[in-house]
Amino acid sequence: MVRPYRKVGTEPTVVCDELHIVYKVYGASAGKGSATSALGRLMLRRRAAGVREVHAVRGVSFTAYKGESIGIIGSNGSGKSTLLKAIAGLLPAERGAVFTHGQPSLLGVNAALMNDLTGERNVVLGGLAMGMTPKEVADRYENIVDFSGINEKGDFISLPMRTYSSGMAARLRFSIAAAKTHDVLMIDEALATGDAKFQKRSEQRIRELREEAGTVFLVSHNNRSVREVCDRVLWLEKGKLIMDGPTEEVLQAYEKESGK
Repeated sequence: MVRPYRKVGTEPTVVCDELHIVYKVYGASAGKGSATSALGRLMLRRRAAGVREVHAVRGVSFTAYKGESIGIIGSNGSGKSTLLKAIAGLLPAERGAVFTHGQPSLLGVNAALMNDLTGERNVVLGGLAMGMTPKEVADRYENIVDFSGINEKGDFISLPMRTYSSGMAARLRFSIAAAKTHDVLMIDEALATGDAKFQKRSEQRIRELREEAGTVFLVSHNNRSVREVCDRVLWLEKGKLIMDGPTEEVLQAYEKESGK
């Protein structure tokens, strides 16, 4: 039984109540056949051959509070990114529920920007997609570009995104998302990209976002980043919540278990 974590005197922003997330994975045999045969299976309520269910999150419960920065750690495949997607409303619950106060925003290294558009156009569209007004985007545009650092070695902001390295694209994604104050901001491995200088800027911005608004979640394999920016950590393994508590306490237990 995981000890419940309670932050007295603050407003809850996210409540996960016995959350279960189940993926359906389609094998090679399930992919064969036509749309007509697939429709036939649906009409007859038959499961396609080769469909496998993966129980990615298993009965996770916790409450996050305003002003917290929460790290989510665990080995590969432990359910960290799946949990963020569920909080963001991108995955339905098989059982249990997620309740949020305000609008959750998910930032991931693989977050979609449009490769054929310039960085400049992506800044504008990304800002609008997050709910900024055109004036807010215009007012913050220079700060977004400066923060990302992608113009330090040339005028890359005017080039299509497909010409960017993965690190440059990830820095721009983070910079767009960090330009807005969020009720709940979820960052999936964004700090793993970029040089030490950008990581420091990112960590400082996360602290500011936490103070300005609601709650920040950070999924990361970099324990140093988690120590720098998080005051609480959730440890997941095989979809289950192993431990929930103060950062140093949870990280020490995790490092002892994993030999890191």
